[in-house]
Amino acid sequence: MDFEHVSVLLAETLDALVTNPEGIYVDCTLGGGGHASALAARLNSDGWIIGLDQDPAALAAGKERLQQARCRVDVVHSNFQHFTRVLDELGIDKVDGAIFDLGVSSHQLDIAERGFSYMQEGPLDMRMNPAQKLSAYEVVNEYKEEELVKIIFGYGEERWAKRIARGIVQARAVGPIQSTTELTEIIKRCIPAAARREGPHPAKRTFQAIRIEVNNELGILRDAFMAVVDRLKVGGRICIITFHSLEDRIAKKTLQELAKGCICPRDFPVCVCNNTPNIKIVSKPVAPSPAELEVNPRSRSAKLRVAEKL
Repeated sequence: MDFEHVSVLLAETLDALVTNPEGIYVDCTLGGGGHASALAARLNSDGWIIGLDQDPAALAAGKERLQQARCRVDVVHSNFQHFTRVLDELGIDKVDGAIFDLGVSSHQLDIAERGFSYMQEGPLDMRMNPAQKLSAYEVVNEYKEEELVKIIFGYGEERWAKRIARGIVQARAVGPIQSTTELTEIIKRCIPAAARREGPHPAKRTFQAIRIEVNNELGILRDAFMAVVDRLKVGGRICIITFHSLEDRIAKKTLQELAKGCICPRDFPVCVCNNTPNIKIVSKPVAPSPAELEVNPRSRSAKLRVAEKL
């Protein structure tokens, strides 16, 4: 199957991001190249796009989509946590902007073999980077019950986390849990019937939690955002698209911290910390328009946050 992904908040992101058509921009989550190809159309021949992705399938799709770009393009097989190293290896000091699209691509969700989907039969995988060792299989079959509770409740915000973790441990005592559908059925049995009839699919939150654990999705965000801001030119922009409250909370808190001036106690008569803001928040979070929601229902939870380097 071709790598397909509908880029969310595309126009809003590019309108906020592009301040210099000859600038250097980094797409930290290249995916299928949707944001990057639209960005390339706004740059002239002196512009430069660097695309990062840890998923080889995404990287190949993004590279192919950018073949006709008139600007310079470099695609790098790397997690965005290595942003600083990538710039150093390319000999780049500062950039004009960077994009984070933190959503899981439609391709990853829809390909059963990747193990992300609770709707299709597939192996318990969920690795963004297939070369890494930890997969969903190890999390589900080897983590202690209390660890599973912590992950499912903390990363999935699942109220039935204890029951689900206990159900997983009981099921694997009989034999290893091998597939996504097997895990989905276990989760369903652990959630009361009345609760299953309300809200999203009963397995959605648990699958999200396991995916976050497998890929350390939240653990790397703050440092990555800080690293990008450190390498922005004055006037450069960082655009962050989030899809659930946990990652959005990290984005919001990090940007607020970087935008803060004096951090002296309130009762100090004068500032002695000499702390100055690194960025300014450009606007309130941007949500998808009704028209976008109609075309792409998966965008409903998306938020775009934008900040500018001072």
